[in-house]
Amino acid sequence: MQKKTKVLKKSKTVDENQKILMWCLCCLYCSEPQNPIELEANIWIRSLLCHLLSSSKLGLNEVGTISQALGYTSPDYYPKLLKNMVLSLVTEFRVNHLNRFSIQRRIPERQIKAMSLLCVPLLTLPDILPLVEALLTYHGDGPKEVLCSEFLEGANETFLQKKIALSESAVLSLWLRHLPSLEKATLHLFENLISRHRNFPEEMECFIKDSLLPQAACHPSIFRIVDEIFRKALLETNGTSEVLTIIQIFTRCFVQAFQKDNEQLKFPLKSYFPYASSSLIMVLLQNPKDLPRRLWCQHLNHISEILKKLIEDQSIRSQGNLFEHWFSFIHFGEWANIAAEELLLLRAESPADLLWLLAFYYNPHEQNQERTQAMVDAIEAHGHIMKLFTKTPLSLKDLQAVVGESSKADTRCPYIQRLLRHLLLNFLLLSPEGSKIAQEFIISQKDEIANEFLNLIAHTTYRWSRLGIETPRSGKLARDLLQELQGYRRKSLLL
Repeated sequence: MQKKTKVLKKSKTVDENQKILMWCLCCLYCSEPQNPIELEANIWIRSLLCHLLSSSKLGLNEVGTISQALGYTSPDYYPKLLKNMVLSLVTEFRVNHLNRFSIQRRIPERQIKAMSLLCVPLLTLPDILPLVEALLTYHGDGPKEVLCSEFLEGANETFLQKKIALSESAVLSLWLRHLPSLEKATLHLFENLISRHRNFPEEMECFIKDSLLPQAACHPSIFRIVDEIFRKALLETNGTSEVLTIIQIFTRCFVQAFQKDNEQLKFPLKSYFPYASSSLIMVLLQNPKDLPRRLWCQHLNHISEILKKLIEDQSIRSQGNLFEHWFSFIHFGEWANIAAEELLLLRAESPADLLWLLAFYYNPHEQNQERTQAMVDAIEAHGHIMKLFTKTPLSLKDLQAVVGESSKADTRCPYIQRLLRHLLLNFLLLSPEGSKIAQEFIISQKDEIANEFLNLIAHTTYRWSRLGIETPRSGKLARDLLQELQGYRRKSLLL
């Protein structure tokens, strides 16, 4: 009891001395400085008093009296007081974190929770940001969350709305400790990409990177949750081109972040793709830009061989395994786009392997009979497209005839039309005759199909530009076609 009384007396003495010091400084302050020395002295006094006031226990009336004596108004004083308070709390958090295994910890966890609750209405204030980040990166001793859920939800919402700019470490900590926030961030990304950027892959890439999800996904726990949301979206939409594109661009952004962040390989690849074949992931990870173009067909054949072996191996075959192999391939679907292009450029020594790969991309099957039929349909579609190269001059009826012939396969293989349109677009872009009637043909299609062509053109120009393989004629045609079709689509929507 005596010891406690002494501590209280000592604390009271410190407060009194601090108050006396502040009043002395006020007396030294010159309201009308006459020379540079008095001016410099005033600056020093005001700075020191601001620091003392932020940590003092003075009442509001006393604080107001001192601030008025210094010539401060409330709008001048309170922002500086807030900054000093935030700085003091952040410093205390750091000290507390360093001493987390020591009895010298100074902030009880119940106070940290209360502080996080108090920050909820202040989240959008720029001056409070250091404290928000300090709270987000603070972890208690046990498994129980020390921050209130309202604060975590509020921080995530204001970040998604671009009202605050959190650091990558703070965002990673937020999503690791609060699963609903991670799920909401992923769905927010999906909705924005589909509603605003579906036909603009460059914008999609910027938006995805700006979301910080690919960077946060370098942590396997976050990647697997995001990937699970992608999986459900893929199944619920029956693999629409928009969803495939989002998965592929996100994967590319993730790989870039992973290779940058994992120079020392903090996490093995298996922790990101636990159900996939490691040999398949390694070969799919190969960046086409890092390979000479003459070796692309060889690499595609290698991918095809690995997939065939995985699918046909009786010891590991199951419906689940088939989906996982296909889902892995979908992530790196750029190789399917390259296969479709190489098939028309006649550079493939083994076109059958590339056609098998493309057929698997659009329509994976468990049964041997179904896979065989899908391959027959793919060969037939490819044959129809190749015959178009002999048509001079090429007419719109020739293109419509190919689409009509291929539609006969719809009852056996519903996705064969998408494969045909993929090959047909490459023909329109790469052949001199096809380029002459490309716009007329695409505009004549139904809106859904025309939008699919628009999406394919946008992603083809994006891929050509990124890989540096754009040819002057085809590149110009694709860009002009994209611009004209987008303009036509906007006019159609207005009507």
